[in-house]
Amino acid sequence: MAKPEHEITWRDLNVGYVVDEPGNARIYRTGDWRSQRPIYNPDRCIRCGMCYIYCPDMAIRILADGSIEHDLYYCKGCGICAEECPTGAITMLDEEE
Repeated sequence: MAKPEHEITWRDLNVGYVVDEPGNARIYRTGDWRSQRPIYNPDRCIRCGMCYIYCPDMAIRILADGSIEHDLYYCKGCGICAEECPTGAITMLDEEE
C-alpha cells in the first residue's frame, strides 16, 4: 500500500519513478506546484466537453448540468483546457505566492 504523501522521501521513489502500484495516484495531490490556475466562465461555456477530453490529468469534472469544475488538487496548470476551449470559457491566471 502506498505511503501517505507526507511520509514519502526521495529514497522511497523507484528509479525513473515507475508506478508499481496501480491506482495510487489519487492519494497524491499533484496540483500544489502549478504556476497558473484555470478560471472558468460558465456564461461562455457551450458544454462541448473539449476541456474534459483534452485534460491530461483528468482534473476536470462534468457536472449534472453540463458545466465543469476543475479539481485543483490535481490540476497542474498546463493550460491545455484553456487552449482547446472554442469559446474562451477557460482562461489561465497566475498563481499568487
